[in-house]
Amino acid sequence: MNQMVKISSAWTSFYKRVFPIMWFGFLAFFMFTALAGGVLRESPIFMLGPILMAVIGYFMMKNMVWILADEVYDCGEYLLFKNAGKEEMVYLSNVMNVSATTMMNPPHVTLRLIAPGTIGSEVTFSPAETFTLNPFAKNRIADDLMVRAHRARAGRAV
Repeated sequence: MNQMVKISSAWTSFYKRVFPIMWFGFLAFFMFTALAGGVLRESPIFMLGPILMAVIGYFMMKNMVWILADEVYDCGEYLLFKNAGKEEMVYLSNVMNVSATTMMNPPHVTLRLIAPGTIGSEVTFSPAETFTLNPFAKNRIADDLMVRAHRARAGRAV
């Protein structure tokens, strides 16, 4: 494979940037209108809901969304990760494990590296969508990377 093929989702930018603005913007608007309406004086416990939603939302996004690489390209012997203006090549021979989570939105593919790079010892991305009616189906991209990483570590042709 001599060309770069994008294997990350086109929706990653939405999940990492647009959705958090919508989430926290809605909560801020809700809290502002509630405060302007005098809810704080009448029932201060009412504000606990939006505050709790903001805290839970922050931690969920921090651990499930903001960890995703912006773009990932398959370049044959290596993957090119682009995140926050940084680029890193991850050779398949340096991949210890490939795991995929399909029952979450967005889905994740995580590569655990033998030797950590500048982007860490684990790199995570949301794979390009492949439509299937089976919610328990394996992720095609993760399976392909798992097999190719095993072959690369074993010194066989990719």
